[in-house]
Amino acid sequence: MAAKRVIAVCQSGGEFETDDSGELLYKGGDAHAIDVDDQTKFEDFKTEIGEMFNLSMNTMSIKYFLPGNKKTLITVSNEKDLKRMIKFHGNSATVDVFIMMEEENVAHDVSNMPAKAPVDPPLAAPLDIVDAHNNHIDAPIETATEISSILTLAKSTQQWQNTITGVGQRFTGVQEFRETIRKYAIAHQFAFRYYKNDSNRVTVKCKVEGCPWRIHASRSWVASIIKERLKAFPHYKPKDIVTDIKQEFGIQLNYSQAWRGKEIAREQLQGSYKVAYSQLPLFCERIMETNPGSLATYSTKEDSSFHRLFIAFHACLCGFIQGCRPLLFLDSIPLNSKYQGTLLAATAADGDDGVFPVAFSVVDAETDENWHWFLLQLKSALPTTCPITFIADIQKGLRESISEIFKGSFHGYCIRYLTEQLIRDLKGQFSHEMKRLMIDDLHNAALAPRPELFQTYHESIKKISLEAYNWVIQSEPQNWANAYFPGARYNHMTSNFGELFYSWVSDAHELPITQMVDVIRQKIMELIYTRRATSDQWLTRLTPCMEEKLAKEGMKVRTHQVLLTAGSIFEVRGESTEIVDMDRWDCSCKSWQLSALPCSHAIAVITALDETHMTIALDTSQRKLQVTYAESIQPIPDVERPLHKDSSSALVTVTPPPTRRPPGRPSIKKLDHTR
Repeated sequence: MAAKRVIAVCQSGGEFETDDSGELLYKGGDAHAIDVDDQTKFEDFKTEIGEMFNLSMNTMSIKYFLPGNKKTLITVSNEKDLKRMIKFHGNSATVDVFIMMEEENVAHDVSNMPAKAPVDPPLAAPLDIVDAHNNHIDAPIETATEISSILTLAKSTQQWQNTITGVGQRFTGVQEFRETIRKYAIAHQFAFRYYKNDSNRVTVKCKVEGCPWRIHASRSWVASIIKERLKAFPHYKPKDIVTDIKQEFGIQLNYSQAWRGKEIAREQLQGSYKVAYSQLPLFCERIMETNPGSLATYSTKEDSSFHRLFIAFHACLCGFIQGCRPLLFLDSIPLNSKYQGTLLAATAADGDDGVFPVAFSVVDAETDENWHWFLLQLKSALPTTCPITFIADIQKGLRESISEIFKGSFHGYCIRYLTEQLIRDLKGQFSHEMKRLMIDDLHNAALAPRPELFQTYHESIKKISLEAYNWVIQSEPQNWANAYFPGARYNHMTSNFGELFYSWVSDAHELPITQMVDVIRQKIMELIYTRRATSDQWLTRLTPCMEEKLAKEGMKVRTHQVLLTAGSIFEVRGESTEIVDMDRWDCSCKSWQLSALPCSHAIAVITALDETHMTIALDTSQRKLQVTYAESIQPIPDVERPLHKDSSSALVTVTPPPTRRPPGRPSIKKLDHTR
């Protein structure tokens, strides 16, 4: 009788992918064909493959699929295995054989298990399913009695047949993996033995002599390899990890495996995201104890998952009240952290028009409800009844919350947002140049100090588009145009003062939440110290920015003529005739009131009166700025243990929010910090 013969199509150097049906597809690599029959010796077969691909036989693994089954890989490791492969494919002319290296198996292969897309890690120290060497330990876990019980339960355990899904599957820890293996063994009616069994790695083999089945799970191998490199290069990219691992170890990772390894290594270096959320109660307590007068508070949802966090340091609150104008900018910054979320920020302008941070909040999403909560906390933290002007988006929820919580205050719409909204709302076809002209007119209308000048620019818009003209009328100019705005916005027309927070968060958004907040604290602490030290060196009465603005106004004085009187009201003639009231610090041109800095007409009067030493623009003086930065933020000790033994915060549970950044390559999206 002729020997059974098939052609073994041997493939190496590629990788498996899983299609929608769960079947494995081998892509890439090289292929060679070998004739084999039931008389072929395994060692001869293996030797020929090794020579064919120039591979070491000691580290080579040979696998194939059963006919009609592209979901399970079978290992060929001896004579019997080779004969079975030939027998199974006796009715076929060929058999696909896949050659893998043991080093590759250690990283991302499971013998006889289907490869599957990685599962996103739920906890900080998970186990990954990988293949590994069989280091035997004579300590069987499952006894004969237990195995008998397992077999009797097999018929009722169909739901456990797919508890093991393959390479990349993740578990919260050793206990979950062991329990899953038990269920899988029950469903498939086989006994197993542990060969490695500790908190870091577990290796399991079938108990039947000669059976090649094995499975290994361990903490990420990739993470252990790249951890030190990631420490030196925090922006180490997954694609570079794939390249480096291939070059150094000959192992081909996919992007998801490299990304997941980086995530695990990052947690090993900087701490657990989950632990950081659990430390929030103690962290807030620490802030208020070390920085009296500060407000640090948080809230959770019904399931104890994180909802939102509010932080306002006493030094920032005091600096705003004592040294800044009553003007706050509200801004939001999306976070690209593991659990995503949004940072809400309230900032002010100091006497040199520099950004001064007042308060910030980390929330699960930017919603009307979260903005309302943020403003409630801000109101409770600010010891002032003075009306405040808020520069913020036009969104309805924010508008209602400002008027409800800060009664008597003002909401100035961000002109940048209005510009974007106008372009979106226009239905007509406009060229780029026409749009630019409309935007210029809109900005000029917003800055116009008097109604008649506003109307001039408004009519200019009408010449381009009647639709845009009507849009301006309906856009509530009293909330964004200087000519009609009832509050004081000091010519600040946009809300993008949050760019300072944006730059800080860009460096810290991937840290666990407590560390991210502490990085922001350190940045604020450094900002206060640096600006205080810098302002001490100034020799001018006004801040440099205000000195420059005043000098520009002073250049216009030479064309002005002042008509002196015995009172405090003066007439100034130039391109126009304006009335200056020195007692009220008022000019009919409205520029003095809008900017809180003397206009050219006021400077002309001061010069005519020889009042060169008059205290002018007190709210922009160097003294005011020094008051802004007078207080300091104190360091926050580690939160490993409470400051007081009777601390109740240690008993409060806070878990991560349910929304996580999806695994794999993050979408490329620049943080929106222009609103």
